Amino acid sequence: MLNEFKQFIARGNVMDLAVGVIIGAAFSKIVDSVVNDLVMPVVGALTGGGFDFSNYFIALTGNVTATTLAEARKQGAIFAYGNFVTVAINFVILAWIIFLMVKAVNRLRASVERDKAQGKPEAAPPPADVLLLTEIRDLLRTQRV
Repeated sequence: MLNEFKQFIARGNVMDLAVGVIIGAAFSKIVDSVVNDLVMPVVGALTGGGFDFSNYFIALTGNVTATTLAEARKQGAIFAYGNFVTVAINFVILAWIIFLMVKAVNRLRASVERDKAQGKPEAAPPPADVLLLTEIRDLLRTQRV
């Protein structure tokens, strides 16, 4: 079983996946920072006052009187939609960045393919009869000398 595990781990696909997951986790932190530190303050300023979506909620019981999400959760049932809005904005930004990255890679691949197509076309090997005639010619030349 240990050998099978070593073979599984040594496959290129598994290593590529591991690298992708690690980079994805780091990239997620960058996107979270962009949303929380750059986008949300601008959205808050444009909508009237530097608010934070993460503290938006609707109380589902009359017992909830708190103004912050953490305190409201302690008081009773709430519908915390603000955090969802923040996560949805994170997703849209991340999806847009990945779209732009895929688009750039596709453009690069198309450019490489176009350069290959415009390069020198490889000469097709001569047909068998031409090769045979060339060989006969060369033999006749060697017999004359």
